[in-house]
Amino acid sequence: MTDELQYGTDRRTVSDLGRAMLEQGLTKGTGGNVSQRCTDGETVAISPSGVPYEDVTPERVPLVTLDGDRVAGDLDASSETPMHATIYRRREDVGGIVHTHSPYASTFASLGDPIPASHYLVAFAGDRVPVAGYEKPGSEELGDLAAETMGTDYDACLLQNHGTIAVGETAEAALEVSMMVEYCARIHYQAISVGDPIVLPDEEVDRLRSMFESYGQH
Repeated sequence: MTDELQYGTDRRTVSDLGRAMLEQGLTKGTGGNVSQRCTDGETVAISPSGVPYEDVTPERVPLVTLDGDRVAGDLDASSETPMHATIYRRREDVGGIVHTHSPYASTFASLGDPIPASHYLVAFAGDRVPVAGYEKPGSEELGDLAAETMGTDYDACLLQNHGTIAVGETAEAALEVSMMVEYCARIHYQAISVGDPIVLPDEEVDRLRSMFESYGQH
């Protein structure tokens, strides 16, 4: 049994970012989930299932293995643990995952339409935000589909008739990607409502992707 006093920083991150996700309007109620790969590389701190984010304290954040088995915490892990675990197993570069039900991005997910590069910030996710087809929420099949859709070229995708999934080197980075996806979805929605958006060429988005890799203070 994993010592429940371990991984305190990772559990606090999940606790804090759950509330941040709600404050940013990326979900409602207890929807969505956040996870972070712990420093041992083999354990994941993840949001508990069905608990209001305001009530999720660090010590109550479940810890699971990369196979999704709970090893610490008094609450059941998120129902989307299979999706998170699958992505961590397939992408060693991923240290954090954020799954949201943000309204504008979810609108395009319900339409089955990817979000193109009509705003340059889509480069946080890739040359666009692709759409993974529909699979039952909480299923391993959904995790497989999300991982296959993102591959190694994308850091986010839409989940058809569901929401979004975003990844990053940390959970904080994944949350930022989620915020950019929702922002770009809103801009694209507004743009197509009044005209025909200009979509940036792939080579410009590739340049932006490279620029964002060294963006900000380090």
